[in-house]
Amino acid sequence: MLKKVLLILGALVVLAAGVMVAKIGPRNVIGMIRYDQRRDGELKVGDRAPEALLVSLDGRRNVPLLGDRGGKPLILVFGSFT
Repeated sequence: MLKKVLLILGALVVLAAGVMVAKIGPRNVIGMIRYDQRRDGELKVGDRAPEALLVSLDGRRNVPLLGDRGGKPLILVFGSFT
């Protein structure tokens, strides 16, 4: 009896994982597993932004976020445009 219950639970877990992969796509699931490394931050209000590297549009080089911009302000826009 216990084996049947565990087998059914295992099948439900596999089915749920399959539905999740089918719904959001295997590439996105792999990306979430690989890159989701969130942690509590150490920044306080008023701290300078940490240095970050962005990948250029051609994908060949890294561009520093706080690099030389010739005195121009940096504006980051987060959101969906769809």
